[in-house]
Amino acid sequence: MTPHAVIAGAGVAGLTSAVALHQNGWRVSVFDRAPVLEPLGAGLGLTPNALRALDVLGLGDAVRERGAVQETGGIRRPDGRWLARSDLAFIRARFGDPVVGLHRRDIITMLAEALPAGSLRTGVTVTSATRDGVVHTSEGELGADLVVAADGIGSRLRTALFPAHPGPVYAGYTSWRMVVPVPDYLVEATETWGRGTRFGLMHLPDGLLHLSANSVAPPRERERDERQAVLRRFGHWHAPIPELLAAVQPGQVLHHDVAELATPLPAFHSGRIVLVGDAAHAMTPNIGPACLAMEDAVTLGLLLPADRVSDLDSALAEYTALRLPRAVALARRSRRVGLAGQWTWPPAVAARNLGIRFGGLLPASVTARALDGSVDWWPPSRSPAAPSARG
Repeated sequence: MTPHAVIAGAGVAGLTSAVALHQNGWRVSVFDRAPVLEPLGAGLGLTPNALRALDVLGLGDAVRERGAVQETGGIRRPDGRWLARSDLAFIRARFGDPVVGLHRRDIITMLAEALPAGSLRTGVTVTSATRDGVVHTSEGELGADLVVAADGIGSRLRTALFPAHPGPVYAGYTSWRMVVPVPDYLVEATETWGRGTRFGLMHLPDGLLHLSANSVAPPRERERDERQAVLRRFGHWHAPIPELLAAVQPGQVLHHDVAELATPLPAFHSGRIVLVGDAAHAMTPNIGPACLAMEDAVTLGLLLPADRVSDLDSALAEYTALRLPRAVALARRSRRVGLAGQWTWPPAVAARNLGIRFGGLLPASVTARALDGSVDWWPPSRSPAAPSARG
């Protein structure tokens, strides 16, 4: 009989896992508590490791064709002065692919369309699951040979598996994300770093820009008009930031506190349950957590083809052995980048800026050396012996 996998959550991690397992012979059922699959969110920067993961699923070329290649990068001060600039062509030359920007709705749609009809159910919540594969949902109970916990940073399944784990903690800063049309003049993709504040620009397809704004702030602090909150913090920064923020439509600002699993889990599996994405290793958004989630999903599919279900324990132990150390290392690296952006004391900020300008203290988005160990990942069944750059 075809083994059955139940996936809790239809975000990037859950849908990528479902596609990977389906393509490796599994019958999949994906449940998401949202009433409809509305791919909310803004932009995703997909680095070469994510594109290699998508290649395994046969979706890489479609993403490359659809995505907006990020040509430049750099760091500026709020007054517009450049601290560092970079031509990002080195990423393609070094790692075989560029960084491409894509709206989250595009990747969600591609993944959902790669699943068999009827395998994705919205409006259904996975409330709990047992280690032997009994899944409880808001519609009843069912059995599974594998349960994939892709239910995000607040994962119920993770909490039940590891009740002694402290869970997610606030990283000290909050984040706003927006999408606006590209104006009729050149806009370079950059990050601007201030005192405990950062603002990023990334190109998306269809003449759109992804805007991200981070600021040190108390947790759970919300305002009735989040657009005004962003304007108050960043509306006086260098052009074109004020003009771009003025183009944001009211009600179209996503605001989330940045949280992470600062304490690593002891494992990414227990019994028939396996954790992927933020449920396994929620991290600060400085080194591509969505890309890491795609790695998880593809690795799971490659390690656990349907004909290996009788060897489930061994396969999931191998998954943990491959994924947990990498996730812990990248989460620490991402945390360090975020901490430098959180500095508010003027002398420390001045020293940081001097380090960026003269001492090579650059974030991972603009240096080849810092990208080694993150975007140079290859799927476990593939060899990086002869990567070929794509045109």
